[in-house]
This record gives sequence, C-alpha cells and structure tokens, in this order.
Amino acid sequence: MRILVCISHVPDTTSKITFNSDHTEFNQSGVQFIINPYDEIALSRAVELVEGTDGTVTVINVGDASTEPTIRKALAVGATDAVRIDAAPRDAWFVAKQIAHYATEQSYDLILTGRESIDYNGSQVAALVGELLHIPSVSIVKKFDIQDREITIEREIEGGKEVLSTQLPVILGTAEGVTEPKIPNMRGIMSARTKPLQVLPAVDVPTLSTISKYESPAPRGQVAMVDDVEQLVNLLHTKAKVL
Repeated sequence: MRILVCISHVPDTTSKITFNSDHTEFNQSGVQFIINPYDEIALSRAVELVEGTDGTVTVINVGDASTEPTIRKALAVGATDAVRIDAAPRDAWFVAKQIAHYATEQSYDLILTGRESIDYNGSQVAALVGELLHIPSVSIVKKFDIQDREITIEREIEGGKEVLSTQLPVILGTAEGVTEPKIPNMRGIMSARTKPLQVLPAVDVPTLSTISKYESPAPRGQVAMVDDVEQLVNLLHTKAKVL
C-alpha cells in the first residue's frame, strides 16, 4: 500500500501569538513550530498500516525551507520519504492544488490529512484534494479499517456517528481517536537524517483570497461564580439577557 500523508507546519499551542504593527502578518519571532497534531495522528496511523509490509508512507508539506525540521520529525516517526513543495501556503485552495498536482501521477492508495490545522482551522484541504483528484473524501474520521481494497470509515457527525464504506483510493481527514500519536525513538531520529526529502517547485495557482487583517480575540471578561440555581436564572435574565 502506498500512502500519502499531508502535514502542516503550525505554531505550538503554547506559543504567544502576535502580529506585525498593522496586523497584516503573523509574527514568527520566538515561535516554536510543530507538526499539526491532527496530521500527526494521520501519520501515526499510516505508519501502523504499513508496518511489517512493503508499503510506503510519503509525507508532503507545502512550505519554505524553514519547515524542514518539522518534515524530518515526520520521517523520524516512521515515514519512508518526504516531499516539500517550495512555496508559502497562501490558503487552503493553493495547498490543495499543490498536493493534487503532485499526487496525480503517483497512484497513492490512500491519502491522509488531519481534520484541520490548528492555526487556521479551515477543514478544507481534504475535500478540495478529493475533488481535484476525483476520489471520495471523508472528514472528521474517528476510525477506519481496510480489507483488501475496501475501507470502512466511522466519522463524527452532529449528535452521533456515521459508518460508511467505499473503495480505495480515498482521502480522509482524521480526528482524535484514530490512533495515538507516535513518539520518535532514537533509531527513528537517526534514520530520518538520511531519508529522502525531495523539494519541488510550486505550480501556478490563481489567487482567490487574501488576508486583509489579523485580530486577536477580545480579552476574557470577568467570571462570576454562581452556586445557586435561582441566582443563575436571574443573572441569565437580567445581565446576560438570554432568557
């Protein structure tokens, strides 16, 4: 089985997020970057699927050279090789076009992404790649199993879950629950240094959207502790005005 895993290079969740003076660019100074946690789940599941077989796991990232430490970590987790599309990821459409262009001629059996990246939370790439490659796409996947060329998928929906099946190839946006993220061991870290990392130029993609401004969330308001139901109802009615 040949698996492609799409990984994003995102700020660590503990990083302090700031922007430049006119709030048009994200300030990367002092920020530590990691593999997007949902993508890490996808990668770990892919490694499990090929373990003990002649299958391969390729990771692909759209980004400049600064993303290579993140890619090397993915190789340390167990990916066979890696591809970096040498371009800044402008938006989900741009990223999806780069991934689809690369995957078109590669004949992957399975493509995995995270359900979303934790920086922009767009949840668009898996569906866009599926459409561009003319293969099924399923998002918010909590579990999946493959038997021969048939894949059974359990996905989260509002108020419950949905179970469906389809034939490979398919692209899945994985969520927590699929597996536990793998921690690279020393052997994996050492071997990652020599695993192939191919750098390819980006294809031209028309600009469909631009970011005009970033804004930080409003400061959290004062919290009131309420231990009486009657008082809570009164506050919801008179202060919050939701009743």
